[in-house]
Amino acid sequence: MSTLDENRGDGSDLETAEKIILRWDSTTCEEAKENLIFQSGGDRDEVDRYLRAVDEVQRHISSISVSDEVKPATSTIQIAMARLEDELRNILISQTSTFEPDSLLLDSSLSSSSFASSSRTELDDDYSVTTCDEDEEQQQQQQVDLVLPDGSDSGSRRLSRSRRSNSKSTSSIREIDLVSPEAVSDLRSIAQRMIGAGYSRECLQVYGNVRKTAMETMFKQLGIVKLGIGDVQRLDWEAVEVKIRRWIRAAKVCVRVVFASEKRLCEQIFEGTMEETTCFMDIVKGSALQLFNFPEAISISRRSPEKLFKILDLHDALTDLLPDMEEIFDSSSSEAILVQATEIQSRLAEAARGILTEFENAVFREPSVVPVPGGTIHPLTRNNPDMDISQLEGISPLALHMIWTMVMLQFNLEEKSLHYKDEPLSHIFVMNNVHYIVQKVKSSPELMELIGDKYLRKLTGIFRQAATKYQRATWVRVLNSLRDEGLHVSGSFSSGVSKSALRERFKAFNTMFEEVHRIQSTWLVPDTQLREELRISLSEHLIPAYRSFLGRFRGHIESGRHPENYLKYSVENLETAVLDFFEGYTTAPHLRRSQ
Repeated sequence: MSTLDENRGDGSDLETAEKIILRWDSTTCEEAKENLIFQSGGDRDEVDRYLRAVDEVQRHISSISVSDEVKPATSTIQIAMARLEDELRNILISQTSTFEPDSLLLDSSLSSSSFASSSRTELDDDYSVTTCDEDEEQQQQQQVDLVLPDGSDSGSRRLSRSRRSNSKSTSSIREIDLVSPEAVSDLRSIAQRMIGAGYSRECLQVYGNVRKTAMETMFKQLGIVKLGIGDVQRLDWEAVEVKIRRWIRAAKVCVRVVFASEKRLCEQIFEGTMEETTCFMDIVKGSALQLFNFPEAISISRRSPEKLFKILDLHDALTDLLPDMEEIFDSSSSEAILVQATEIQSRLAEAARGILTEFENAVFREPSVVPVPGGTIHPLTRNNPDMDISQLEGISPLALHMIWTMVMLQFNLEEKSLHYKDEPLSHIFVMNNVHYIVQKVKSSPELMELIGDKYLRKLTGIFRQAATKYQRATWVRVLNSLRDEGLHVSGSFSSGVSKSALRERFKAFNTMFEEVHRIQSTWLVPDTQLREELRISLSEHLIPAYRSFLGRFRGHIESGRHPENYLKYSVENLETAVLDFFEGYTTAPHLRRSQ
């Protein structure tokens, strides 16, 4: 810039200062429009000269009171402020454009480190984060206290006070440099001049607009999208569960990295000014509201038992983050965000207590004595399993509370099984319900942790024992009709087999099998795999016995009168008929006969 090199002064007097400012006036100088004062690898001496020139003009304005003398200097300072506003914007944009999403990974190695120099680490879909063991222990304790059935949240408040009385949880905050240290120095120099000249509003507007855009970019890279409360509540619960896991991990990064680092950047640039806190709130308020929209929607959504553990996860995540939020949002201007998070935490606790209470009421007070049709899964079972009270030693209050409810559930279900007039159906009812419980435990890491492998094996044994009892109650009589005892006779004119006794055996088998088929094809085993296992076990006992009996005695019946009345079914007919069992048909399907 040849023209910009002319008449360079040291900024020691007003005239020299004005010349320096005017030659960087982009409205009158084309070269000034195309170049930057603050640029990477630029002339740092020119930066210093320009800043000293601004200071000189501002000192002159502050030291005189005659309006005619103030006006020229005021015009010059306006030009300088317009220039500094452009420089501020350019620095911010150039820095945020180099942002790497990997720098948001919450890792113990990231402590006040520059994102530009930190090593790259893979940021997975769930945004895994590292928390200290103390935080995890406190989180587990909080989960225990909030669900005690005392009708209040005193446990939550008590633990919250205990946490806050300790040293603040700054060990979990991982600040990173959102812009380079060199850029921070330049931004601070510009902000000081603009605020000192009365241009704080323009300064904050430029700063806020760029940083809010950067914040939105970070949120998108963390997978936090704008979802209204209604949007969340319309999602299937399976989809919500996935979003809860990702939200928890992303929220830790948002609070402990993004918000904390944004606050530090504001402090570095606007330190000691009134703008220090207002600029931070202006930048993060919208993003914070967006972040907490999701747990708020969950906290006021329809309650149902399957939501319990995920609601507890959200509650515990917020509880874990609150000490950090108290550290970050510690001014009166940011109090609203802290209040919102605390209120959502309280509503989540209330939702968890409500779910437990509703389930307890359903278990303890469920008055129905009418058996569930077909022995299928009772509505009360569609939650969590019981545990043996002998295993209570050393368990947490949460587990104790769950166990008590589950013991009552087991008692209630056992009582209901006695209302079935058909004994085999009562065993099917027990088998269905306990098997459902086992599958629910296996699919829930939280329940697995509470129940444990030992008790899971016990539950598995219970439903398998029920299946065995069903088979004995149903098929012992049927299979007894296929025994040899009582069929053989002696005598010189006898074939060794009593045909009349044999006809009665075939007739008894046919009648009993038809009756079992008619009834048990209307019973229901909802789980496909369990239904198939039960049929296979049934076939392994029935089909070989019938095939053997038919093979030994078919000839005796066929040689007599009306054999079709007794040899009604082939082995293949029975194999096909077994496939009808436990399908829950409203009426029994037609039982095919031998051709």
